[in-house]
Amino acid sequence: MDPTPQAKPARSESGLLASPITRLETIGIVFGTNIGAGVLGMAYAARKTGYLPLLLCLALTCVICTITMLYLTEVAYRTRGNHQLSGLAQRYLGGLVAWLIFLGVAANSFGALTAYMAGSGSILLDLLGGLGMTKGLGSVLFIVPSVTVLYLGLKVMGAGNKLISLCMVVIILALIAATGLSQGTDLRRLWVGHWQYVVPVFNLAVFVFGAQFLVPELVRGNLATPRRLPRLIAIGMGLTFVMVAAIPASVIALVGDEELSQVATLSWGRALGPWAYYVANIFALLAMLTSYWGLGGCLFTNIFDHFRLGSEQQRLRRVGVLCAVSLPPFGLAYSGVGSFVDALYFAGTFGGVLMGIIPVLLLNAARRQGDDSPAFVCGWYAHRSVQALIMATFVFSGLYAALSWLGVLPASW
Repeated sequence: MDPTPQAKPARSESGLLASPITRLETIGIVFGTNIGAGVLGMAYAARKTGYLPLLLCLALTCVICTITMLYLTEVAYRTRGNHQLSGLAQRYLGGLVAWLIFLGVAANSFGALTAYMAGSGSILLDLLGGLGMTKGLGSVLFIVPSVTVLYLGLKVMGAGNKLISLCMVVIILALIAATGLSQGTDLRRLWVGHWQYVVPVFNLAVFVFGAQFLVPELVRGNLATPRRLPRLIAIGMGLTFVMVAAIPASVIALVGDEELSQVATLSWGRALGPWAYYVANIFALLAMLTSYWGLGGCLFTNIFDHFRLGSEQQRLRRVGVLCAVSLPPFGLAYSGVGSFVDALYFAGTFGGVLMGIIPVLLLNAARRQGDDSPAFVCGWYAHRSVQALIMATFVFSGLYAALSWLGVLPASW
């Protein structure tokens, strides 16, 4: 067992309290947040590209996003006070950039939470439709445990992510084993590749691995143990890559490209049989739940920090911010604005472009103007040439998304 560090919580300028979390809780937050709606929509998004382009995009985005997370880790440790991304931007890059970051966090989070509302309602309707379940009621049932954990705070969120992440790994291993034993599995389906659609899939992969928003929360939970956090982030991201690569591979090998649903576990479960149908969709709900906690929690703390709302322990303000986080996605999910994968795609594109640029700018500024000399400093991967390559990659993907939206370049779906 990993003992919780005995660091005395200290009130910061942002009103957010330090709340020590363990190694497994840290890994669980990274993994649980990433294994959300993005992984469920990844197989569907790759139905035009095939698996090989998808695998390349996953590997590339995993490496790039991990590096930018480490940039932000150094920035956060160089800065006094438990600031979130918008607060760090205010400190080093000015008010305009702070607003851009806040809007980026909001766009990324609201896009994802909207997808979770729609996806959870669809799954519960599919599972329990014969018992009077409706899609709207399913979303309501999903939002109750989601918001409850956000209200209870970082420590409870870490414990919940640790437990549920372990359950998800067991479920996925069982489903992959069953897929390998199925007579309908054909590995030749994985060797298809249509590379003209690779950039849109890259943008969705950015959403899956786009956990940069989590870094200030992870630092807030590891203030007393800065040397171990980069390793835990790398482990969490590596575990995410293995699972995110294995899930669409199993689904595509089993059902092919033409039988995929937008929520991949629906197709996966139906193909393996009744037991797998229920197990796969329980996994989907758990994945959405943990990802809701991560992204919803980041939006919650960024609101507190950006608007300087004072102590997060003020119950009335806490409830008000939780309403601002949870109610708009529910309304958007049932307003007819976009589909499940579309919501992920545009959230990943907008937030991804910002997260490919801002961490680089923050790192360079913090090294010039930071408050402290941290115990962790990024190595060779913080070289200016690597920074330029990362920024160029995300800018290009954003331009492609804009041009595909205008109909100039092909979209993936």
